[in-house]
Amino acid sequence: MSRLKKSYCIVSVVFAVIVLTLTFSHLYSQRVYASAMNAQDSNGVDIIAPSVDKTTDQNNGISITVNNDEGNLSGTLRILLVLTVIALAPSILIMLTSFTRIVIVLHFVRAAIGTQTVPPNQVIVGLALFLTLFIMNPVFSQINEEAIKPLDAGEITQEEAFEAGMDPIREFMFGQAKRKDIDLLCDIAGITYDGNADIEEIKADIPTTVLIPAFILSELRMAFIIGFVIYIPFIVIDMVVSSILMSMGMMMLPPTTISLPFKILLFILADGWDLVVGNLIKTFY
Repeated sequence: MSRLKKSYCIVSVVFAVIVLTLTFSHLYSQRVYASAMNAQDSNGVDIIAPSVDKTTDQNNGISITVNNDEGNLSGTLRILLVLTVIALAPSILIMLTSFTRIVIVLHFVRAAIGTQTVPPNQVIVGLALFLTLFIMNPVFSQINEEAIKPLDAGEITQEEAFEAGMDPIREFMFGQAKRKDIDLLCDIAGITYDGNADIEEIKADIPTTVLIPAFILSELRMAFIIGFVIYIPFIVIDMVVSSILMSMGMMMLPPTTISLPFKILLFILADGWDLVVGNLIKTFY
């Protein structure tokens, strides 16, 4: 995990440098352009050709342009917002999708078998990432159709796009979050609603700031339950091997040395990866 933390820090620093570089370069270019527009010769005549309109937007960096009485963000500010979202993408991907449950279950599988570094962390995280994209594909497609494309076409504002993009994610989180976790966070936040009402009836009363931690708690609980079920057959193998070694008087021989090949063999014969991944995906439907 320390490597992942270091990688995340390096990526964040790189994005911060890119944002600052783009901002300062744009500011510098705007200043050069503005000075060129105002340049005059010794007779007081503009150097720039008369065909050039001096009323062209000369804002330094960030501006708000108004078209048809509707405010639109300038291109520079949109770039900053996009880069900010990209910098926060790892946290959003981990916290608001199925990634948390998948990566925890895969780590439990590796720990139950007893292979400390096989599969390596890069393979586990990569597999969890692509499984997350597979599971979240309908949600991402809905966000693209209802929020990103209309915003790009200028049909809706940024606020409307944000609300339209959050609706599919909220629906997904409501489908996975447990009612008791939602009740716990609502009780802490002081949010009251009819406790006997169905979850569909109280969705509008639950803010996203309460739904997200409730969803994360539910994902952790489900991941640990699945991990416990995965551990059971491998623990049985360890107990059988330990009992055999004790009966043979081979107390100095570590049981894990003997049980590891049998656990790998059991996992292969049972087609473990298909069972784990297939049933793990089915828990989201």
